[in-house]
Amino acid sequence: MPPLPYLHLRRFFIRSLSSSSYLSASSSSSSLNEASKSVVLRRDLTSVFHHFRRRGPALGCSYLSQLSLSHSFFSESGENDVDQSSQSLAAELLKDPDLDPLPITKRLQLCFSHVKPNPELILNTLNFSSEAGRTVLGFNEWLISNPDFHHTDETISYFVDYFGRRKDFNSIHEVLAKGSGISGAKTLRSTIDRFARAGRPTKLLSFFETMEKNYGFKRDKESIRMVVEKLCENGYASHAEKMVKDLAHEFFPDEAICDTLIKGWCVNEKLDEAKRLAGEMYRGGFELGTTAYNALLDCVCKLCRKKDPFKLQSEAEEILVEMDCRGVPRNVETFNVLINNLCKIRKTTDALNLFHRMGEWGCHPNAETFLILIKSLYQAARTGEGDEMIDRMRSAGYADALDKKAYYEFLKILCGIERIDHALIVFAKMKKDGCEPGIKTYDLLMGKLCAHNRLDRANSLFNEAQKRGVPVTPKAYQVEPRYAKKPKVKKVEKKRETLPEKMARKRRRLKQIRLSFVKKPKKTMRRAF
Repeated sequence: MPPLPYLHLRRFFIRSLSSSSYLSASSSSSSLNEASKSVVLRRDLTSVFHHFRRRGPALGCSYLSQLSLSHSFFSESGENDVDQSSQSLAAELLKDPDLDPLPITKRLQLCFSHVKPNPELILNTLNFSSEAGRTVLGFNEWLISNPDFHHTDETISYFVDYFGRRKDFNSIHEVLAKGSGISGAKTLRSTIDRFARAGRPTKLLSFFETMEKNYGFKRDKESIRMVVEKLCENGYASHAEKMVKDLAHEFFPDEAICDTLIKGWCVNEKLDEAKRLAGEMYRGGFELGTTAYNALLDCVCKLCRKKDPFKLQSEAEEILVEMDCRGVPRNVETFNVLINNLCKIRKTTDALNLFHRMGEWGCHPNAETFLILIKSLYQAARTGEGDEMIDRMRSAGYADALDKKAYYEFLKILCGIERIDHALIVFAKMKKDGCEPGIKTYDLLMGKLCAHNRLDRANSLFNEAQKRGVPVTPKAYQVEPRYAKKPKVKKVEKKRETLPEKMARKRRRLKQIRLSFVKKPKKTMRRAF
């Protein structure tokens, strides 16, 4: 009796071959030729399986991979091999399940038995198969049945993130149930984050109540802090506050949890609720920290920007005075909130003055402070000061924060205010700093150059992108009317009149003058017959 893998492969290959030959025979008019082709292929198939039986399953599988591209096998000898294996697995997961009667787990066992899974392979496969849906559950079952692989907290969190992006929480339940005892803090954080981002605060609270019993997660103050943080970040401060109060007899909240609750109310711009909770905290013996006051300050500034920007500085001063009275120190985040809101109402000079006074409170700017000011200076068309701030940021030790994303934001602002020449200077700095421009950066600059009718410079950027290996696609950009070249109107030179033409013109003019003295008949008078 032949071994089991051989029977599986023979049955699978004959079924696929017979179905393909049947379809080709029905679509073709010459059925005899198709039948003869099928006979020849079946003979080749028999020789293949005899070869497979003699030489072993590994060699037979490698030979079959040359016949079918959909079941390609790749070795894991480097990063390219991992990517190829991930793409092959993703292609198998994305296939229509109705076309093959075998379940996905069996297909993966037959075609990818030589692959040794690792976390990188799993993550790449899930990223490549974003439209596979619940077929990924079969991929998870294949991993569980693989003797060369054992799930970890990290790999289970990949599946939770995958199904969380699709808001498929029933599949998350299956993954967590099968990974009970293995899942840890990373999986728990991913699950809580996906519930909160999907807008399911009630389901998140019920999950928290039963997670220790159903999935083996530990309920402690750290997990409560995690739930409160995610709920408040996504605007569900009321659910977070209710949960904290209900569990106060079991896990008494600390100041960090209370500060997070105040921050959650401020995210929703509900200043009255935040002040109400702050009053309850003071009456309960808690002290507000710098994080809570920074959230209150940001909320006040946002409301003033919407309703009355002229009151922003006075309202912010009240919060700062209260901080000083209660002995709460300012930190760099406090100044970042103030500088950011001042820049958003176009008070860049006031923001710079505050930036220079940070040292009076023992604070020093961080990367976020510099980025806010650079963008504001560029927005105000103060390009020279913006360049100086970039150099100052680099000398302060925050050169790592000047990444591709930061430079793209600078270029976007400069192109928005029609400073394309300075944008090209900043683009040269970007490449000098070792940041590789991407598709969006090249597309932004080429579009703006074409709008300014500078096609030669746009073409040179396109050629540069192709040399760097950036897959930029040519597009039809529209030139702005003010930069479009207006066609020159040729002046028609008057020909010199000949003497007969001149005399004829004079006679016509004299006739008009003579007739101008003749009394014209009235139009209303009619001739009597």
